[in-house]
Formats: sequence, C-alpha cells, structure tokens
Amino acid sequence: MISVNELRVDFGGTNLFHDVSFIINKRDRIALVGKNGAGKTTMLRILSGEQSPSSGCVALPRNITIGYLPQVMRHVDGRTVFQEAEQAFEHIHEMEQRLNSLNNDLATRTDYESESYNELIEEYTHLNEQYTMMGGSHYEAEIERTLQGLGFKRSDFTRPTSEFSGGWRMRIELAKLLLRHPDVLLLDEPTNHLDIESIQWLEQFLARSGNAVVLVSHDRAFLNAVTTRTIEITCGRIHDYKMPYDEFMQLRKERREQQIRAYENQQKEIADARQFIERFRYKPTKAVQVQSRIKQLEKMVPIVIDEEDTSRLRLKFAPATRSGNYPVVCEDVAKSFGSHKVFGNVNFTINRGEKVAFVGRNGEGKTTLVRCILGELDYDGNITIGHNVETAYFAQHQAQLLDENLTVFETIDNVATGDIRLRIRDILGAFMFGGEASDKQVRVLSGGERSRLAMIKLLLQQMNLLILDEPTNHLDMQSKDVLKDAIRDFDGTVIIVSHDRHFLDGLVTKVYEFGDGKVCEHLGGIYEFLNAKNAQNINDAVAATVKPAVKDAPKQPSDNRLSYEAEKQLARQRKKIERRIEENERAVNEFESAIAAVEALMSTPEGGADAANYERYASLKKQLNEAMNEWEASMEELELLETNK
Repeated sequence: MISVNELRVDFGGTNLFHDVSFIINKRDRIALVGKNGAGKTTMLRILSGEQSPSSGCVALPRNITIGYLPQVMRHVDGRTVFQEAEQAFEHIHEMEQRLNSLNNDLATRTDYESESYNELIEEYTHLNEQYTMMGGSHYEAEIERTLQGLGFKRSDFTRPTSEFSGGWRMRIELAKLLLRHPDVLLLDEPTNHLDIESIQWLEQFLARSGNAVVLVSHDRAFLNAVTTRTIEITCGRIHDYKMPYDEFMQLRKERREQQIRAYENQQKEIADARQFIERFRYKPTKAVQVQSRIKQLEKMVPIVIDEEDTSRLRLKFAPATRSGNYPVVCEDVAKSFGSHKVFGNVNFTINRGEKVAFVGRNGEGKTTLVRCILGELDYDGNITIGHNVETAYFAQHQAQLLDENLTVFETIDNVATGDIRLRIRDILGAFMFGGEASDKQVRVLSGGERSRLAMIKLLLQQMNLLILDEPTNHLDMQSKDVLKDAIRDFDGTVIIVSHDRHFLDGLVTKVYEFGDGKVCEHLGGIYEFLNAKNAQNINDAVAATVKPAVKDAPKQPSDNRLSYEAEKQLARQRKKIERRIEENERAVNEFESAIAAVEALMSTPEGGADAANYERYASLKKQLNEAMNEWEASMEELELLETNK
C-alpha cells in the first residue's frame, strides 16, 4: 500500500535518520518504537503528508486514505460531543444534500421521456445505492457505539466540547478518526488519555478493523495486543521485525549476542590468518598456504554488530528539606461541580516520606483532589498542609504548557537561579539535551522530549512534597524506569496519579482508590491492592467496589484446585470454543476477501453501474457483521471460561 524509499531527515545540520526504506502492506499492524527523540513522530508526520523529508520519498496509491492522530492537537469549540464526532460523516451529509436536490428536480420536471430526465434517474439511483452502502441511514448508531466505547456516557453527547479536558477532547478526535475508516491509521500515543477499559475497547476495535495500523506507544501491553510487526528507529537507522514487541525485544537481544560471538570468532580467525601470513610469508615451502590465507582474508565479509543507542537519561531529585510529620491531612473533604458530586467524606493522612498512589477511572476525581490540595479549587471540609511543606507539581499536560518560541536552553535559563545557572549545560546534557540539542526550539521537540524538559523545570524547584499527575505519558520505557528509580530514591513525600501498574509496582506503599464518589485507603503496594480486589487491573478493582452485591448468593467452596473430571470437562469446553473461534475467523477472512473483490469490481465503470454489485456488497457487509458478532461472543465465552476456572 505505502512504499517508503531511502528517507533522510535533517534538523539544523543534525541527521535524525537516513537510508530508511520499508513497505506498509494492507492489514499490517506495525509498532514504531525507539527512544524519545529518535524520530518516531517525525516518521508518522512524513507518512501522513504533514512533513516532507530532506530526501527520499513516500509512494502512495492514488485513492488511499490516511488518518493521523497526533500527540498534541488544536481543538475548535462551538459543537457538542455528538456534533463534533458527526464531522467524520461530512461526505454522508454532502450525499444527502445532493439526493435532496435530485429529488426536487425529479419532482418538478415533466419531460419524462427526455434523455436528461433518464440521466437524473440514473444518477439518483446510483447515488442512493452508494448512500445506503456507506451506512447513510444508520451512521448515528455507529457514532454512539464508538463514543461509548471510548468512555463517553449518553448524557455527554449533548454537552459542548469546551466543557471537557484535553484528554477527553483527544478521545473525541480519536472517535472521529476511527469513524472515517481510513485505509491506514497512524496513531501517536493513542493510550495516553485513555483508562484501561477504553484501551481494551480500542484494542478490540483495531483487531476487528481491516485497516493497516502504524502506532507509536510506550504501553507494552497495548503494543503486544495490537501489533504483529515492529520497526525500531535507533542510531539513525531502522530495523524491521515481523513480530510483536515482546518477541522483537527477545530476538533483538539474542541476535546481538549472536553477532557479538560471530564477530569475536571472525576477529580471532583474522588474527590467526594474519599471524600465519607474517610468520611464513618468506618461506617458499609455505607459499601456497600463505596465498590461500591472503585470498581468504580478501573474500571475508566483515560481520557488523547492530548499533545500540546507549544514551541514557540521568535523573536525581535534590535532597528534600525536612517537613512536618503529616504533609497532607484531609478531613471530611467534598467537591461538587454544580449538581455533580465528584467525591465526599474524604478522610486520610499522608505521613512524611510516604509514596502513595491515586488510582481509579478517568473522571472519578483524582486530579480534582490534587488541585484541591494545591489550593487551585474551592472545596468543602478541611485540607491541612503540614509545617514547612514545599510542593512541586507535575501536571498531566505540563509538557504542553511550555513556550514553543523558546529554545531548550532559554526555557531552563528563565527559571534557573543562583549557581544553577552556571550548570545549565551540564543539567541539559544529563537529560539528553547535550550539544546542539540545547539550541532546538521547543516547537520541534517530540512529546517525550517535551516531557523531559518539563521534568528539568520541576527538578529546579525546592520541594519536599512531589505531586505527579500521569508523569509517564510520552516517556519511553527506559525513561520510565529511570524516573521510577529517582522517585524511589527521593527522601521526600510523593503523590502519584497513574494508571500504569508496572510503574507503580515497588514504588508506592499506600493506594487511595477513587470510585463511586468515595476515596478508600489501602495499605500496601499496587499489586497487594489488586490481589485484594481479585482484579487483573486497576479499573477492574474500582469496578469491583461499585458493583452492587448479589443478595443471598450461595457461598462457593474456597478450594482452588479442580478435580480431574472437572479439568477434563473444562478442557473439552475450551477446545469446543477454540474450534468455533477458528471457524468464525475463517468466515470473517472469507467475507473480507469477497468484499474486497466486490469493491474492486465496483471501482470500474461497468461494475459501478451494476445495481447487483451494490446489493451483493450490502449482503456481504451484513454477513461480515454477523460473523464478527459471533467471533466476539465466542471470545467473551472463552475469556469467561478462563476467568472462572
């Protein structure tokens, strides 16, 4: 579908990548990975046509459609959520207007036998069939399903988009993109503003979609669930692996180890050959062997070891001054927006030096309570900030608040004071902004680079209470680990708002759970909290607290082991469901192939004029939807069986 040929990109004399060539095929699921600043977002922008490479080209078929979701978007106010999502169907509205115009013409004209009247009828018939085929009569139901899948309630549909946060408005843009059904989806960090349930819905949507997908994400579970191919950008080049992310990581490690061993063996072989040549070069009796060794060296192809990007973020928070024993105390705290109660009766105490997590679904009030603690919002009840507490806050959209007209150096120079100003270059180097990178303007930085720059500003503050709201958004996996180590070593108090259970694991010792208008305290780490709720993820845990209890439910025995007969029965059930899933998948593939064939036929003048093709297309689409529904039901049945075993 898309051919990338010998791309090269330079920024201010610095080469970002070069000699990049690959092909995106139909239904490819590609993870584009690499360190922050390696060029992932730049690659997506080039594929979308928003940016031109320094050299090379991207070849596209003439009628291909591309949908691009960037990390940062500019939003337009003036519409409701539903109206904004409806913009994805502008072509449907244009067809409706044309159909109405044709209908009016046909109703007013009386020259029924004329050639122009017959042409009007043919155009109306053809356009009406296209309108029906494209879902013109039921696109509103598709909008509702998509918005609800991304976490919106029906009551949200009529609310103005201006009432929503940046994260929720990004979901609206994602909904518009998915509703357009482009041939190629380019997604840059789509999970940054989604909770677990919405991420799972997106995974299922992409799995069912017939589109090609190229995505950048630092969510390892999401990559493994969605992608089947991994393209790594490292040291200015790409490595293409036909496998999911985890398999790629393992294979890359094994491949490099093999290369190192082969390289070492080859170097030993070269050294032995040269030693033999030097030793016997002037002995006539060894002339044949010497010439043989020389030819052997000339023919030898040097083994090249894959380059490895060893640049690494170095992060350490300054020692914290001593605060009072209780930096934050909440007593009967409540917050409402109009008639909407966010939470109430919140009571807890955070001790000096504790590292705690705020977890729960989006919209349950985690960031709201943080803003109450910071004094940015009014509230009911009492929040007491302890003696000598110095607070530093990393907001969820902190990186977007940077001045785009400044350079990296100017951004830090404007906030640095005292002796720190003499060490700005050293600090920037520790955050991988060394050399010419410090002179880059903020506007050209990637999302991950902006997050690192915002983190430097945070480090320059004097603090003993650190509040981080989704700090891992836009950070690559290695940078996440470095940040985690730095927080673990910090001797102050830390509050972390996050959905990333891998980041929280081993870091926090107390979890505050937000849900159903309440905030509940749980002692222990994140996995102790999850295990106590018998949940596989944070949002399952929250759902378990708000789910109404079933009265008079019989108690089940607590024996975790199944009998031999029960195991056999379970295995039979599993095989039966798995066979059904395979049959469903075969049917889906057959219907998709048939639809593709009909689409190709309808793209020709003869096929486009044949009404039977449109009827067959509509019938095949209906059968495909039925097969997809059966596949989903089978998958849910298998998941339920695995959960209850």
